[in-house]
Amino acid sequence: MSTNTAVVSVMRFILLLMFVGWLIVWILLPTKAYGYSWRPNLQGKLNSTYFGDKGTNLLLFSFPMMFIAALSCVYLHLIQKEKPSYSTYYSTSFASFWRRPASVKAPLGIVTTMELGFAVMFVALLVWSLTNYIHVGFAYLHNMYKKPVPGLKEKEWEAKFHYVSYWLGLTGNICLAFLFFPVTRGSSILALVGLTSESSMKYHIWLGHLSMVLFAAHSLGYIIFWAITHQMAEMLEWSKTYVSNVAGEIAIVFAMAMWVTSIPRVRRKMFELFFYTHQLYVLYIVFYVLHAGAFSFCTILPGIFLFIIDRYLRFLQSNQRAELLSARILPCETIELNFSKSQGLDYNPTSILFINVPSVSKMQWHPFTVNSNSNMEADKLSVVIKSLGSWSQKLYQQLSSNSMDHIQVSVEGPYGPTSSHFLRHKALVMISGGSGITPMISIIREIIFQSTKPDCHVTPVRFICAFKNSADLTMLQLMLPISITPFNFTQLQFQIEAYVTRETHKQPPSDPHKPLQTIWYKPDPLDSPISLVLGQNTWLWLGAIVSSSFVLFLFVLGIVNRFYIYPIDHNTGEHYHASFICLWYMFLICASIFIVSSAVFLWCKRQNAIEEGKRTQNAKLSTSTTDIELESSPHNHESLIAQATQVHYGTRPDLKKILLETKGSDIGVLVCGPRKMRHEVATVCSSSLAHNLHFESISFNW
Repeated sequence: MSTNTAVVSVMRFILLLMFVGWLIVWILLPTKAYGYSWRPNLQGKLNSTYFGDKGTNLLLFSFPMMFIAALSCVYLHLIQKEKPSYSTYYSTSFASFWRRPASVKAPLGIVTTMELGFAVMFVALLVWSLTNYIHVGFAYLHNMYKKPVPGLKEKEWEAKFHYVSYWLGLTGNICLAFLFFPVTRGSSILALVGLTSESSMKYHIWLGHLSMVLFAAHSLGYIIFWAITHQMAEMLEWSKTYVSNVAGEIAIVFAMAMWVTSIPRVRRKMFELFFYTHQLYVLYIVFYVLHAGAFSFCTILPGIFLFIIDRYLRFLQSNQRAELLSARILPCETIELNFSKSQGLDYNPTSILFINVPSVSKMQWHPFTVNSNSNMEADKLSVVIKSLGSWSQKLYQQLSSNSMDHIQVSVEGPYGPTSSHFLRHKALVMISGGSGITPMISIIREIIFQSTKPDCHVTPVRFICAFKNSADLTMLQLMLPISITPFNFTQLQFQIEAYVTRETHKQPPSDPHKPLQTIWYKPDPLDSPISLVLGQNTWLWLGAIVSSSFVLFLFVLGIVNRFYIYPIDHNTGEHYHASFICLWYMFLICASIFIVSSAVFLWCKRQNAIEEGKRTQNAKLSTSTTDIELESSPHNHESLIAQATQVHYGTRPDLKKILLETKGSDIGVLVCGPRKMRHEVATVCSSSLAHNLHFESISFNW
């Protein structure tokens, strides 16, 4: 065993130990032993003039996940140097069982056995927490009401109703502690467990629904309690020493607006309303913290802290204009945008890039699959955009009209998996519907690249793609880059079966003299190649940002507490306003992240500029005017694809028959397309007749 492998194994054990310990703290939190014995003892030892009573929560809830986030960056940096063996990666029958679809029904959609297991355990944690709060709290209230207590205005059942509402809020806080991890796109924690932000988006949705149910019940419970005890004036209270009711009411209003507009039917039909309403999350978090207080904020701090780091780094990257080299226009109202990229930018197939085109919309960002291959195209990155929605239609019209010699574009990403894990299978069946072909293109290009390596096992591929019209068949030509060395497609063991569902026979093209076009754009000195926001050692720099910004936050927070807040509390006889303490926490978190991230970003940007300066000027595409060129060898592309393609008209693929007739002991099944198609494939792969089929859905539904 090499030294590096031993270090990785030790780090993996430490990360697992720390995470299990963090979960145990959440499990113990609602118990009587923790509330009446362990926490008071810890507070007695940890309370100081630097952190006050928040020190316990900072140690038990904040520190472990921040430590995991920082150490996992080092771990990911080390394993990048050790490429996994694709033939053995997740190939055991035990791992395959946990990755199989366990449920394909609404409202959860496609859920693997592992996801279902973790979901059940998380719901069990919520039930455990709420029932323990109720059990311990009711016992305390019952003992308190055994004897008449002077000053008690509430009846016992009213007090119990009051505290049940309170405990519902505490249980919802658990959901909020996990809510931001899935939407942190560059998260080391997601990469550590083999997830990407797009594949874990459903976890964010589930957590959002759970938290809103609990917080809505919490809010409704308090309103009912105030009404039956004639204390409606409490709704207008902004306490100086306790929680602010007004802040909580404002927070729940923002949360309800986001919740209602995120309902699938509303989100699909009115995406812009959903998008803009969801930006209220900033105000929601601010008022939530003002309502819950700094003590509770420390329990959910890691997810928010890491999300702010990621969001600020994305902001820094998006402020740079990307260098758009060309646009490849297909007759089927599809475009391929080709960007310049730094040669140090490596990414894996199925990665996505977020794009903003100010001339179309200054506010909207849309994710698209990267269809280029970083190994085959060292200095170029490409995305495919199908003209479907209003934004993409405007972009297509703008580019196809050839009215501009330069397009200003900003990007975020690319984001994607940390490895080409699909190559672990002995054979692949890839299924796509419509624009779902784009992630498959990136996989095919990776297989083409792998086939050029000596002594490389070429994975046999059967590609099933469905289109509405025959014009969409031109998207198959995107499987090959604009410039590629001619080769024999049959050596790839590659078979394409295309289904045109709305035409019964081959249709003549609407414009037979209109081939694929490539429009080249003028270079602009303000544009720059797409590069990693933190350079080639991204994980190490991210780990430095996470650890340094958190330490800086704790250091400055200790100074503010010791030399500003503590003297006011203990020397003047007045309590420092609780809301101001919350504002200090939020301000110091943001300031620490902005200072550290900006410094690292500027350093990495300088290093990237030095590396890019070494590139020769001849490598850059420069022209005095906008040129329109036809494909350099369109017939070569068409003939290469035609060798392996069989087209079926007027029918849909019989996916069940195709999959069950597929022979082999280890068949990877990748699907990207409409929900109905994905669910049909998942149902077949989860059946008892398909033990050799290993399902993987590639879905980018936001």
